[in-house]
Amino acid sequence: MAMKKIIKPNFEEEKKIWDSGVEFVIGLDEVGRGAFAGPIVAAGVVFNSKTRTEKLCDINDSKLLKPNLRKKCAEVIKENALFWTVEKVGVSYINKHGIGKANSAVFRKILNKFLFQFNDLNHFVLIDGFHKKYLPGGLKKQKAIIKGDRKSLSIASASIIAKVYRDNLMREISSAYPDYNFGQNKGYGTKFHRKAVEEFGISKLHRISFVSKFSNL
Repeated sequence: MAMKKIIKPNFEEEKKIWDSGVEFVIGLDEVGRGAFAGPIVAAGVVFNSKTRTEKLCDINDSKLLKPNLRKKCAEVIKENALFWTVEKVGVSYINKHGIGKANSAVFRKILNKFLFQFNDLNHFVLIDGFHKKYLPGGLKKQKAIIKGDRKSLSIASASIIAKVYRDNLMREISSAYPDYNFGQNKGYGTKFHRKAVEEFGISKLHRISFVSKFSNL
């Protein structure tokens, strides 16, 4: 029986855009959208059209990579990207405005940083999942790709940068909130985390609307 061919992220989508005359293709992705606690984090990554894909051979959806390889890939991305950046939106904003608006807000922070640093940036955005309204350039300057972190190298790279950053952040924060074991669960609603919320209540790091759906608080 023939083995199923494994298709990894590539530059097919980016190449279409580069060939249209757009110089900067920005891959965007976020992590932490579904967590009970902690910020939502996004990253943006831009590669040169001449970047050699063999240098990025291990890049994949961050969720499919083991932690050590993910960290290694993050360094490879930073070394080979034309530029990259990471931003976060905190719990207070999420609790006030909701996760949907927080998701758009963190993407705007990424794009505004790029546009400020590189004036008159000739850009196009590739986003994992669905289109985001109110981003610089509007819908005409973006393409949403379902499971884009498994198809586009730029999006996959953004997912890795964002996850490594957020995981490190949650480990650092964990010492201030030892009851919830954020270093292990990264703020997601594991069985241990839910029991901890039931026992100790919510902390300043928790998203109130998320926790209330799964507890009696």
